[in-house]
Amino acid sequence: MKAIIAKRVDSGVADTSEIRDLAAAAGYTVVGEVTQSRRADPALQLGEGKAETLAELVDETEATTVIFDNRLGPYQTYNLGQLFDAGVEVIDRFTLILEIFGQRAQTRKAQLQVELAELRYELPRAEAKTSLAKRDEHPGFMGLGEYDESREQDIKDQISRINDELEQIEQTEQHRRERRRDSGFDLVALAGYTNAGKSTLLRRLADDLTVEENEGLHPDLEATAESQDNLFTTLGTTTRRAAIEPRDVLVTDTVGFISDLPHWLVESFKSTLDSVYRADLVLLVVDVSEDVDEIHEKLVTSHDTLYERNEAPIVTVLNKIDKVDEDELAEKREALSSLAPNPVAVSGKTGANVDALLERIDDELPEWREERLLLPMTDETMSVVSWIHDNGHVDDVTYGDEDVVITFEARPAMIEQARSRASELGTTTAESV
Repeated sequence: MKAIIAKRVDSGVADTSEIRDLAAAAGYTVVGEVTQSRRADPALQLGEGKAETLAELVDETEATTVIFDNRLGPYQTYNLGQLFDAGVEVIDRFTLILEIFGQRAQTRKAQLQVELAELRYELPRAEAKTSLAKRDEHPGFMGLGEYDESREQDIKDQISRINDELEQIEQTEQHRRERRRDSGFDLVALAGYTNAGKSTLLRRLADDLTVEENEGLHPDLEATAESQDNLFTTLGTTTRRAAIEPRDVLVTDTVGFISDLPHWLVESFKSTLDSVYRADLVLLVVDVSEDVDEIHEKLVTSHDTLYERNEAPIVTVLNKIDKVDEDELAEKREALSSLAPNPVAVSGKTGANVDALLERIDDELPEWREERLLLPMTDETMSVVSWIHDNGHVDDVTYGDEDVVITFEARPAMIEQARSRASELGTTTAESV
Protein backbone atom coordinates (compact mmCIF):
# COMPACT_ATOMS: atom_id res chain seq x y z
CA MET A 1 0.00 0.00 0.00
CA LYS A 2 1.53 3.27 -1.14
CA ALA A 3 0.95 6.34 1.02
CA ILE A 4 1.70 10.05 0.95
CA ILE A 5 2.35 11.80 4.27
CA ALA A 6 0.90 15.30 4.76
CA LYS A 7 1.49 17.55 7.75
CA ARG A 8 0.73 21.16 8.61
CA VAL A 9 2.27 23.07 11.52
CA ASP A 10 1.45 26.56 12.73
CA SER A 11 5.11 27.57 12.54
CA GLY A 12 8.57 26.07 12.20
CA VAL A 13 9.55 22.88 10.37
CA ALA A 14 7.18 19.90 10.30
CA ASP A 15 8.69 16.70 11.75
CA THR A 16 7.28 13.64 9.98
CA SER A 17 9.46 10.95 11.56
CA GLU A 18 6.80 9.62 13.94
CA ILE A 19 3.95 9.60 11.43
CA ARG A 20 6.23 7.75 9.01
CA ASP A 21 6.92 5.14 11.71
CA LEU A 22 3.20 4.85 12.37
CA ALA A 23 2.48 4.39 8.66
CA ALA A 24 5.14 1.68 8.43
CA ALA A 25 3.68 -0.03 11.50
CA ALA A 26 0.31 -0.15 9.72
CA GLY A 27 1.90 -1.72 6.64
CA TYR A 28 2.10 1.33 4.36
CA THR A 29 5.03 2.20 2.11
CA VAL A 30 5.60 5.97 2.25
CA VAL A 31 6.37 7.23 -1.26
CA GLY A 32 6.34 10.98 -0.61
CA GLU A 33 5.34 13.78 1.71
CA VAL A 34 3.95 17.30 1.64
CA THR A 35 4.41 19.69 4.57
CA GLN A 36 3.39 23.27 5.20
CA SER A 37 3.90 25.92 7.87
CA ARG A 38 0.80 28.11 8.16
CA ARG A 39 -2.48 28.39 10.07
CA ALA A 40 -4.99 25.63 9.38
CA ASP A 41 -7.32 26.13 6.44
CA PRO A 42 -10.87 25.33 7.66
CA ALA A 43 -11.80 23.64 4.38
CA LEU A 44 -8.64 21.69 3.46
CA GLN A 45 -6.28 21.83 6.50
CA LEU A 46 -3.53 22.79 4.01
CA GLY A 47 -3.65 25.93 1.90
CA GLU A 48 -5.38 25.56 -1.45
CA GLY A 49 -2.15 25.72 -3.45
CA LYS A 50 -0.41 23.15 -1.24
CA ALA A 51 -3.45 20.88 -1.44
CA GLU A 52 -3.19 20.97 -5.24
CA THR A 53 0.51 20.06 -4.94
CA LEU A 54 -0.52 17.12 -2.76
CA ALA A 55 -3.02 15.97 -5.41
CA GLU A 56 -0.33 16.12 -8.12
CA LEU A 57 2.04 14.03 -5.97
CA VAL A 58 -0.65 11.43 -5.39
CA ASP A 59 -1.12 11.13 -9.16
CA GLU A 60 2.64 10.91 -9.85
CA THR A 61 3.29 8.21 -7.23
CA GLU A 62 0.01 6.33 -7.74
CA ALA A 63 -0.49 6.41 -3.97
CA THR A 64 -3.68 4.85 -2.67
CA THR A 65 -3.75 6.60 0.72
CA VAL A 66 -3.05 10.10 2.01
CA ILE A 67 -2.17 10.17 5.71
CA PHE A 68 -2.41 13.50 7.54
CA ASP A 69 -0.43 13.98 10.73
CA ASN A 70 -3.20 16.37 11.78
CA ARG A 71 -6.68 15.79 13.04
CA LEU A 72 -9.13 16.18 10.16
CA GLY A 73 -12.74 17.16 10.56
CA PRO A 74 -15.35 15.34 8.46
CA TYR A 75 -15.78 18.41 6.22
CA GLN A 76 -12.01 18.60 5.58
CA THR A 77 -11.83 14.87 4.86
CA TYR A 78 -14.64 15.17 2.32
CA ASN A 79 -13.12 18.20 0.57
CA LEU A 80 -9.66 16.63 0.36
CA GLY A 81 -11.17 13.47 -1.08
CA GLN A 82 -12.66 15.49 -3.94
CA LEU A 83 -9.12 16.44 -5.05
CA PHE A 84 -8.05 12.84 -5.68
CA ASP A 85 -9.10 10.06 -8.02
CA ALA A 86 -11.71 7.58 -6.87
CA GLY A 87 -10.19 4.91 -4.66
CA VAL A 88 -7.69 7.23 -2.90
CA GLU A 89 -8.42 7.20 0.84
CA VAL A 90 -7.81 10.18 3.13
CA ILE A 91 -7.13 9.36 6.78
CA ASP A 92 -5.72 11.32 9.69
CA ARG A 93 -3.28 10.45 12.47
CA PHE A 94 -5.92 9.08 14.79
CA THR A 95 -7.61 6.94 12.16
CA LEU A 96 -4.16 5.49 11.40
CA ILE A 97 -3.55 4.69 15.08
CA LEU A 98 -6.92 2.95 15.29
CA GLU A 99 -6.00 0.96 12.19
CA ILE A 100 -2.79 -0.21 13.87
CA PHE A 101 -4.61 -1.06 17.07
CA GLY A 102 -7.15 -3.07 15.09
CA GLN A 103 -4.36 -5.07 13.43
CA ARG A 104 -2.63 -5.83 16.74
CA ALA A 105 -5.66 -6.61 18.90
CA GLN A 106 -5.48 -10.30 19.81
CA THR A 107 -7.33 -10.57 23.11
CA ARG A 108 -11.00 -9.88 23.75
CA LYS A 109 -10.03 -6.92 25.94
CA ALA A 110 -7.83 -5.37 23.25
CA GLN A 111 -10.51 -5.87 20.60
CA LEU A 112 -13.10 -4.19 22.81
CA GLN A 113 -10.78 -1.25 23.47
CA VAL A 114 -10.19 -0.78 19.75
CA GLU A 115 -13.93 -0.90 19.08
CA LEU A 116 -14.52 1.60 21.88
CA ALA A 117 -11.90 3.99 20.48
CA GLU A 118 -13.45 3.77 17.01
CA LEU A 119 -16.89 4.56 18.40
CA ARG A 120 -15.56 7.49 20.46
CA TYR A 121 -13.96 8.81 17.28
CA GLU A 122 -17.19 8.47 15.31
CA LEU A 123 -19.57 9.86 17.96
CA PRO A 124 -18.85 13.61 17.54
CA ARG A 125 -19.21 13.19 13.77
CA ALA A 126 -22.58 11.53 14.22
CA GLU A 127 -23.59 14.30 16.62
CA ALA A 128 -22.58 16.89 14.03
CA LYS A 129 -24.71 15.15 11.43
CA THR A 130 -27.61 15.10 13.89
CA SER A 131 -27.32 18.83 14.48
CA LEU A 132 -27.20 19.69 10.79
CA ALA A 133 -29.88 17.24 9.76
CA LYS A 134 -32.34 18.85 12.16
CA ARG A 135 -32.15 22.07 10.18
CA ASP A 136 -34.54 22.27 7.25
CA GLU A 137 -31.87 23.69 4.99
CA HIS A 138 -29.55 20.75 5.60
CA PRO A 139 -31.40 17.51 4.82
CA GLY A 140 -28.08 15.77 4.31
CA PHE A 141 -24.59 16.47 5.60
CA MET A 142 -22.19 18.45 3.45
CA GLY A 143 -22.76 16.09 0.57
CA LEU A 144 -21.60 13.15 2.64
CA GLY A 145 -24.78 11.10 2.17
CA GLU A 146 -28.13 10.56 3.82
CA TYR A 147 -28.29 10.91 7.59
CA ASP A 148 -29.43 7.91 9.63
CA GLU A 149 -31.15 9.48 12.59
CA SER A 150 -30.68 6.38 14.71
CA ARG A 151 -26.89 6.19 14.28
CA GLU A 152 -25.99 8.55 17.13
CA GLN A 153 -28.05 6.58 19.66
CA ASP A 154 -26.69 3.29 18.29
CA ILE A 155 -23.14 4.49 18.94
CA LYS A 156 -23.98 5.57 22.48
CA ASP A 157 -25.63 2.21 23.19
CA GLN A 158 -22.60 0.32 21.86
CA ILE A 159 -20.21 2.45 23.97
CA SER A 160 -22.27 1.67 27.06
CA ARG A 161 -22.26 -2.07 26.29
CA ILE A 162 -18.50 -2.15 25.71
CA ASN A 163 -17.80 -0.18 28.89
CA ASP A 164 -19.84 -2.71 30.87
CA GLU A 165 -17.93 -5.66 29.39
CA LEU A 166 -14.55 -3.98 29.92
CA GLU A 167 -15.49 -3.31 33.54
CA GLN A 168 -16.24 -7.00 34.02
CA ILE A 169 -12.89 -7.94 32.47
CA GLU A 170 -11.08 -5.43 34.71
CA GLN A 171 -12.78 -6.85 37.81
CA THR A 172 -11.54 -10.32 36.82
CA GLU A 173 -8.00 -8.98 36.27
CA GLN A 174 -8.09 -7.10 39.57
CA HIS A 175 -9.05 -10.30 41.38
CA ARG A 176 -6.12 -12.02 39.67
CA ARG A 177 -3.73 -9.29 40.84
CA GLU A 178 -5.09 -9.60 44.37
CA ARG A 179 -4.54 -13.37 44.30
CA ARG A 180 -0.99 -12.81 43.16
CA ARG A 181 -0.34 -10.41 46.01
CA ASP A 182 -1.95 -12.87 48.39
CA SER A 183 0.45 -15.47 46.99
CA GLY A 184 3.43 -13.28 47.83
CA PHE A 185 4.14 -11.75 44.42
CA ASP A 186 5.45 -8.21 43.99
CA LEU A 187 3.99 -6.55 40.89
CA VAL A 188 6.24 -4.42 38.66
CA ALA A 189 4.97 -2.62 35.54
CA LEU A 190 6.94 -1.36 32.55
CA ALA A 191 5.67 1.94 31.17
CA GLY A 192 6.92 4.35 28.53
CA TYR A 193 6.64 5.34 24.91
CA THR A 194 6.54 2.96 21.97
CA ASN A 195 9.93 1.73 20.76
CA ALA A 196 11.59 2.56 24.09
CA GLY A 197 12.59 -1.11 24.33
CA LYS A 198 10.18 -2.31 27.02
CA SER A 199 9.60 -5.77 25.53
CA THR A 200 13.33 -6.35 25.03
CA LEU A 201 13.98 -5.25 28.61
CA LEU A 202 11.26 -7.58 29.89
CA ARG A 203 13.04 -10.50 28.25
CA ARG A 204 16.27 -9.48 29.97
CA LEU A 205 14.70 -9.18 33.40
CA ALA A 206 13.33 -12.71 33.14
CA ASP A 207 15.95 -14.15 30.80
CA ASP A 208 16.78 -17.26 32.84
CA LEU A 209 13.26 -18.21 33.88
CA THR A 210 10.53 -20.22 32.22
CA VAL A 211 7.00 -19.20 33.05
CA GLU A 212 4.62 -22.06 33.76
CA GLU A 213 0.85 -21.77 33.92
CA ASN A 214 0.29 -23.93 36.98
CA GLU A 215 -3.22 -24.71 38.17
CA GLY A 216 -4.66 -21.73 36.30
CA LEU A 217 -3.33 -19.28 38.91
CA HIS A 218 -1.65 -17.02 36.37
CA PRO A 219 -3.45 -17.56 33.04
CA ASP A 220 -1.95 -14.50 31.35
CA LEU A 221 1.69 -15.32 32.01
CA GLU A 222 3.69 -15.55 28.79
CA ALA A 223 6.89 -17.51 28.33
CA THR A 224 8.09 -15.04 25.72
CA ALA A 225 7.72 -11.34 25.11
CA GLU A 226 7.88 -10.35 21.46
CA SER A 227 10.34 -7.57 20.75
CA GLN A 228 10.53 -5.84 17.38
CA ASP A 229 11.65 -2.47 16.12
CA ASN A 230 8.03 -1.56 15.54
CA LEU A 231 5.37 0.61 17.14
CA PHE A 232 2.61 -1.03 19.16
CA THR A 233 4.08 -4.53 19.11
CA THR A 234 2.59 -4.89 22.60
CA LEU A 235 -1.07 -3.87 22.49
CA GLY A 236 -2.18 -5.97 25.41
CA THR A 237 -0.10 -6.89 28.43
CA THR A 238 2.58 -9.55 28.84
CA THR A 239 3.58 -10.78 32.30
CA ARG A 240 6.69 -12.77 33.23
CA ARG A 241 8.52 -13.79 36.37
CA ALA A 242 11.70 -11.83 37.08
CA ALA A 243 14.88 -13.24 38.61
CA ILE A 244 15.10 -11.33 41.90
CA GLU A 245 15.89 -13.71 44.77
CA PRO A 246 14.38 -14.33 47.24
CA ARG A 247 11.38 -12.38 45.95
CA ASP A 248 8.67 -13.62 43.64
CA VAL A 249 8.33 -10.74 41.18
CA LEU A 250 5.99 -10.48 38.21
CA VAL A 251 6.87 -7.87 35.57
CA THR A 252 4.18 -6.69 33.15
CA ASP A 253 4.85 -4.99 29.82
CA THR A 254 2.04 -2.70 28.67
CA VAL A 255 0.99 -0.80 25.55
CA GLY A 256 3.36 2.07 24.80
CA PHE A 257 2.48 5.72 25.12
CA ILE A 258 2.49 7.86 22.00
CA SER A 259 2.58 11.61 21.69
CA ASP A 260 -0.38 13.87 20.94
CA LEU A 261 -3.16 11.40 21.64
CA PRO A 262 -6.63 12.87 22.11
CA HIS A 263 -8.48 12.30 25.37
CA TRP A 264 -11.06 9.98 23.81
CA LEU A 265 -8.33 7.61 22.62
CA VAL A 266 -6.49 7.54 25.95
CA GLU A 267 -9.81 7.00 27.72
CA SER A 268 -10.58 4.00 25.51
CA PHE A 269 -7.37 2.25 26.58
CA LYS A 270 -7.32 3.29 30.23
CA SER A 271 -8.09 -0.23 31.45
CA THR A 272 -4.79 -1.41 29.94
CA LEU A 273 -3.00 1.15 32.11
CA ASP A 274 -4.57 -0.32 35.24
CA SER A 275 -1.68 -2.80 35.23
CA VAL A 276 0.55 0.23 35.72
CA TYR A 277 -1.63 2.07 38.21
CA ARG A 278 -2.01 -0.98 40.45
CA ALA A 279 1.64 -2.08 40.45
CA ASP A 280 3.96 -2.02 43.47
CA LEU A 281 6.66 -0.37 41.33
CA VAL A 282 6.70 1.30 37.90
CA LEU A 283 9.73 1.25 35.61
CA LEU A 284 9.43 4.23 33.24
CA VAL A 285 11.53 3.23 30.23
CA VAL A 286 12.92 5.86 27.83
CA ASP A 287 15.16 5.61 24.78
CA VAL A 288 18.28 7.51 25.85
CA SER A 289 19.57 7.64 22.26
CA GLU A 290 16.82 10.11 21.30
CA ASP A 291 17.27 13.88 21.33
CA VAL A 292 17.34 15.17 24.91
CA ASP A 293 14.50 17.65 24.30
CA GLU A 294 12.32 14.83 22.98
CA ILE A 295 13.15 12.66 26.01
CA HIS A 296 12.31 15.57 28.31
CA GLU A 297 8.93 16.08 26.63
CA LYS A 298 8.11 12.38 26.84
CA LEU A 299 9.06 12.24 30.52
CA VAL A 300 6.81 15.19 31.29
CA THR A 301 3.87 13.59 29.48
CA SER A 302 4.53 10.20 31.08
CA HIS A 303 4.64 11.74 34.55
CA ASP A 304 1.35 13.54 33.90
CA THR A 305 -0.23 10.21 32.94
CA LEU A 306 1.31 8.11 35.72
CA TYR A 307 0.98 10.47 38.65
CA GLU A 308 -2.70 11.02 37.89
CA ARG A 309 -3.65 7.73 39.56
CA ASN A 310 -0.43 5.93 40.44
CA GLU A 311 0.79 5.72 44.05
CA ALA A 312 3.72 3.34 43.56
CA PRO A 313 7.32 4.58 43.28
CA ILE A 314 8.53 5.30 39.75
CA VAL A 315 12.07 4.51 38.61
CA THR A 316 13.26 5.98 35.31
CA VAL A 317 15.22 3.53 33.16
CA LEU A 318 17.49 5.04 30.51
CA ASN A 319 17.48 2.24 27.97
CA LYS A 320 19.61 1.66 24.83
CA ILE A 321 22.91 2.89 26.31
CA ASP A 322 24.59 0.75 23.65
CA LYS A 323 23.65 3.51 21.20
CA VAL A 324 25.36 6.41 23.04
CA ASP A 325 28.87 7.03 24.37
CA GLU A 326 29.69 7.79 28.01
CA ASP A 327 29.95 11.57 27.50
CA GLU A 328 26.55 11.80 25.82
CA LEU A 329 24.99 9.63 28.52
CA ALA A 330 26.46 11.85 31.25
CA GLU A 331 25.18 15.01 29.54
CA LYS A 332 21.68 13.60 29.21
CA ARG A 333 21.66 12.41 32.82
CA GLU A 334 22.43 15.96 33.91
CA ALA A 335 19.90 17.55 31.57
CA LEU A 336 17.15 15.21 32.76
CA SER A 337 18.04 15.23 36.45
CA SER A 338 15.00 17.29 37.48
CA LEU A 339 12.63 14.69 36.00
CA ALA A 340 14.79 11.61 36.60
CA PRO A 341 16.92 12.38 39.66
CA ASN A 342 18.28 8.85 40.11
CA PRO A 343 17.80 6.85 36.90
CA VAL A 344 19.21 3.44 36.03
CA ALA A 345 21.01 3.29 32.68
CA VAL A 346 20.84 -0.08 30.90
CA SER A 347 20.86 -1.80 27.55
CA GLY A 348 18.04 -4.27 27.14
CA LYS A 349 19.66 -5.38 23.89
CA THR A 350 23.11 -6.29 25.31
CA GLY A 351 22.16 -6.80 28.94
CA ALA A 352 24.57 -4.10 30.16
CA ASN A 353 23.80 -2.98 33.73
CA VAL A 354 20.63 -5.08 33.99
CA ASP A 355 21.98 -6.54 37.26
CA ALA A 356 22.00 -3.02 38.72
CA LEU A 357 18.37 -2.59 37.63
CA LEU A 358 17.40 -5.84 39.36
CA GLU A 359 19.06 -4.59 42.55
CA ARG A 360 17.20 -1.28 42.26
CA ILE A 361 13.90 -3.11 41.84
CA ASP A 362 14.63 -5.09 44.99
CA ASP A 363 15.46 -1.89 46.88
CA GLU A 364 12.32 -0.05 45.77
CA LEU A 365 9.79 -2.84 46.36
CA PRO A 366 8.20 -3.25 49.82
CA GLU A 367 10.87 -4.43 52.23
CA TRP A 368 10.83 -8.06 53.29
CA ARG A 369 11.02 -8.99 56.98
CA GLU A 370 12.32 -12.10 58.68
CA GLU A 371 9.91 -13.94 60.94
CA ARG A 372 10.04 -16.94 63.30
CA LEU A 373 6.88 -18.83 64.18
CA LEU A 374 6.44 -21.52 66.85
CA LEU A 375 3.56 -23.73 65.75
CA PRO A 376 1.82 -26.45 67.78
CA MET A 377 1.89 -29.88 66.12
CA THR A 378 -1.65 -30.47 64.87
CA ASP A 379 -3.25 -32.12 61.84
CA GLU A 380 -3.29 -28.75 60.02
CA THR A 381 0.26 -27.62 60.90
CA MET A 382 1.93 -29.08 57.79
CA SER A 383 -0.60 -27.26 55.63
CA VAL A 384 0.50 -23.92 57.17
CA VAL A 385 4.18 -24.83 56.76
CA SER A 386 3.57 -25.71 53.10
CA TRP A 387 1.73 -22.40 52.57
CA ILE A 388 4.67 -20.45 54.02
CA HIS A 389 7.04 -22.33 51.68
CA ASP A 390 4.85 -21.33 48.72
CA ASN A 391 4.51 -17.67 49.69
CA GLY A 392 7.79 -16.76 51.37
CA HIS A 393 11.45 -17.73 51.51
CA VAL A 394 12.00 -20.34 54.24
CA ASP A 395 15.40 -20.24 55.95
CA ASP A 396 14.91 -23.06 58.45
CA VAL A 397 12.31 -25.52 59.77
CA THR A 398 12.87 -27.46 63.00
CA TYR A 399 10.47 -30.26 63.90
CA GLY A 400 9.99 -31.21 67.56
CA ASP A 401 7.73 -33.75 69.21
CA GLU A 402 5.06 -31.19 70.05
CA ASP A 403 5.85 -28.16 67.91
CA VAL A 404 7.44 -26.81 64.73
CA VAL A 405 9.70 -23.76 64.52
CA ILE A 406 9.85 -22.11 61.09
CA THR A 407 12.03 -19.13 60.18
CA PHE A 408 11.28 -17.34 56.91
CA GLU A 409 11.38 -14.05 54.99
CA ALA A 410 8.35 -12.46 53.35
CA ARG A 411 6.55 -9.23 52.58
CA PRO A 412 4.87 -7.63 55.63
CA ALA A 413 1.41 -8.49 54.31
CA MET A 414 2.41 -12.14 53.93
CA ILE A 415 3.80 -12.25 57.47
CA GLU A 416 0.50 -11.00 58.82
CA GLN A 417 -1.33 -13.71 56.89
CA ALA A 418 1.11 -16.35 58.19
CA ARG A 419 0.51 -15.19 61.75
CA SER A 420 -3.24 -15.34 61.21
CA ARG A 421 -3.06 -18.87 59.82
CA ALA A 422 -0.78 -19.92 62.66
CA SER A 423 -3.10 -18.49 65.29
CA GLU A 424 -5.90 -20.67 64.00
CA LEU A 425 -3.86 -23.74 64.99
CA GLY A 426 -4.05 -22.82 68.66
CA THR A 427 -1.21 -21.67 70.94
CA THR A 428 1.62 -20.15 68.90
CA THR A 429 4.29 -17.50 69.28
CA ALA A 430 5.57 -15.10 66.64
CA GLU A 431 8.82 -13.21 66.65
CA SER A 432 10.20 -10.73 64.15
CA VAL A 433 13.87 -11.49 63.69
